[in-house]
Amino acid sequence: QVRVMESGGGLVQAGDSLRLSCTGSGRSFRALGMEWFRQASGKEREFVAGTDWTGSKTRYSDSVKGRFTISKDDAMNTAYLQMNRLTPEDTAVYYCAAVLWGSAQPINDEEYDFWGQGTQVTVSS
Repeated sequence: QVRVMESGGGLVQAGDSLRLSCTGSGRSFRALGMEWFRQASGKEREFVAGTDWTGSKTRYSDSVKGRFTISKDDAMNTAYLQMNRLTPEDTAVYYCAAVLWGSAQPINDEEYDFWGQGTQVTVSS
């Protein structure tokens, strides 16, 4: 059974960078497509970035394209979200989600195999 857990959130200032990690347990991490979502207070959860199970294909929302980078290190059982040029609009709880043989294409929430518990990112102006 694989579990995933996020880390790396915190309070930063606008313009700063932050790297989130999503670490998985279990032997199946190599077969997992990994995606990041976020949910700001009072808003619906939204897709941020995804990578397919090979790590070679990525997808980003328009709001983060060019600023955020998703990557996957199977040797470390970890996916990363490098976030640059952060703005207050990036403030949210960030979640990672995993799906076996994922293609980086966001799918319905219930179709993901694993979800993390979330990590708070707060960007002050």
